[in-house]
Amino acid sequence: MTATHTARTPTAKEQWATGLTAFGAVMLMLAGLMAIFRGIMAIAHDDVFVATPNYVFRFDLTGWGWIHLILGVVAVVVSAGLLKGAPWARVCGVAIAALIIIASFLSLPYYPIWSVVVIAFSGFIIWALCVVRQDGSSGLLD
Repeated sequence: MTATHTARTPTAKEQWATGLTAFGAVMLMLAGLMAIFRGIMAIAHDDVFVATPNYVFRFDLTGWGWIHLILGVVAVVVSAGLLKGAPWARVCGVAIAALIIIASFLSLPYYPIWSVVVIAFSGFIIWALCVVRQDGSSGLLD
């Protein structure tokens, strides 16, 4: 006797959910890589960035470099978890993207255009990871 397994085709909602999670994971990986590169630049050569003398949030650029580097490494690890379908990764992905937004906001005077791009990028990540419900269905097609 052989057991037969029927292959089930995913519904449109499940396909949307899978696609948005993959989108969020890839975007988070890219944001993490950008944060890693920005961190390395600030650590290796902190005179690369323009320092503004009268900014409320005044920090050492080498310290900011380490913050960006650590956030970037964690973002890459979380994005790998998202790609593998780990349940913890969605919440961690939203949290890391939010921390990247905060770090980019605080570093606006040092690299304004790049910071605005990363803030927008991280906003898309949060959207992609939040629009999918726990049951795997997307909120777009309900």
